[in-house]
Amino acid sequence: MRLGVEETLGALNAALGPGGPVWFKETRARHLRVRDFLAPRRALQARFGDDQVPERVVHAIVGLQGPGVAPVLSCAPTPAGLALQLRRSAVFERVLGAVAAYAAPTVPAAPGPRVVLHCPALHGSPCDLRLSQLRAVLVADHLARALHAHRVSVRLVPAVRDPHMATFLQQLRVDWPAASERAATEALRSHALAELTPARNAEALPPGALGRVCLKELVDERGRTTGYDPTLDSCLVTEDLLAVLAELQQAVQDWAEDSSLGLAAAPDAGADSCMVVHVVSCEEEFQQQKLDLLWWKLDDQAPLRQKHLVCGPVKVAGAPGTLTAPEYYELRHAQVCKASALKHGRDLAQDSAWMEIFRVLSVATIKFEMLSTAPQSQLLLALADSSISTKGTKSGTFVMYNCARLATLFESYKCSMEQGLYPTFPPVSTLDFSLLHDEGEWLLLFNSVLPFPDLLSQAAALPCTAPGLHITARTEMVCKFLVQLSMDFSSYYNRVHILGEPRPHLFGQMFARLQLLRAVREVLHTGLAMLGLPPLSHI
Repeated sequence: MRLGVEETLGALNAALGPGGPVWFKETRARHLRVRDFLAPRRALQARFGDDQVPERVVHAIVGLQGPGVAPVLSCAPTPAGLALQLRRSAVFERVLGAVAAYAAPTVPAAPGPRVVLHCPALHGSPCDLRLSQLRAVLVADHLARALHAHRVSVRLVPAVRDPHMATFLQQLRVDWPAASERAATEALRSHALAELTPARNAEALPPGALGRVCLKELVDERGRTTGYDPTLDSCLVTEDLLAVLAELQQAVQDWAEDSSLGLAAAPDAGADSCMVVHVVSCEEEFQQQKLDLLWWKLDDQAPLRQKHLVCGPVKVAGAPGTLTAPEYYELRHAQVCKASALKHGRDLAQDSAWMEIFRVLSVATIKFEMLSTAPQSQLLLALADSSISTKGTKSGTFVMYNCARLATLFESYKCSMEQGLYPTFPPVSTLDFSLLHDEGEWLLLFNSVLPFPDLLSQAAALPCTAPGLHITARTEMVCKFLVQLSMDFSSYYNRVHILGEPRPHLFGQMFARLQLLRAVREVLHTGLAMLGLPPLSHI
């Protein structure tokens, strides 16, 4: 079984006896020089009074064992509290001896809830896509990937019908289904016609509109206490609206086998066994609330659990608010091409391989900008060229640059090995990980490789049973993690010479370091895959 931060924290807190959690994991380099976990002094005083932690408790902590619990070296009182340090060489050995287990999501013992992800922004064409809607699309795509990785059965709605939108999504590396026909709306139309309220003052209906349906009773019955806008009283029913509802209805009723995962629908695959998450921009939420209530009004099999993941507004510094998503992409792509021409001293626009790299870098820039902030918060975009520099440590370009540096490192080792300068890579079980004593090496393992499965689980977590209409998601976690990983790797790589002189007495440390960076590379690649981004071998 793999070691886990959550498992270790759970065991540490249990060792202190009844009460809430006290221990936390250190992350800063200056603290990791002296400890790995800390139980703060004030929290211990609240638990044990002014007395010291009983010796038997400290002894029990030092001897902690259990599934997923990291081996403890020492535990001692300090002015900051109870400080614990792990047996680092043993942790290196356990983790780096099973890299695949740490570079992949933890598969849950039981299948999670079935989720329909609905992104209303995809009903239109790309030229009408505002930046706030683009943000919702990218959040929905990232969330779908995270859920799929945890074996959650996911249906994506709507299937894109506009061919220009389908092309734009492919350009953005957004994996979303497409369709050429609408779902049948006859049954919903007949229910809607039966619910229509008489037109007021000979109200003129726009083309495609059937009339209005009163929603006030539903708002009073289930909406006020859950977060629906109390001013909602009616909804103008149109053919387009019925088509949206029909597709949602079909996604719930006809839960097909997920061919990509080989999972069949559960025997109880009815409306009550799934959750519908509407990923909407803040401008779209009011209309989406009407759609929710209309669905309940017209379909007695509509899911009871409908949640809104509302993405905050996107503001552009020093630019008008009319910038569309395709214009934003073209701007970033032009900046990437310009920066690369300056770096390489020539225009690479005629080189197809380089142009593919530029497209990946453009998408990486956009996704890290859009996804590094919690989706509920306002996002401020800066459109200056500095946003795509490999020198800036917060950008997607910086992450991809360090991905390429890792690829170059392993390619250099391979070439040197083929030339006879280095031996072939020995079995991992023969490596001596006690040779990894640089603080940057422990920082990479303890902050990046070891906690990565837990981070992926948190990124895929949806509070399904939380009360209310609105739901939160941690879609910013993967981007922030990859940025921090890249910063830690860059600092280490700039300071430590990995491929040393070809002397036999230096090979042991070199191979231990390469195995650590193999783990870093695998974690980085998995994280990029959660964003739909391929690893790059050069920039």
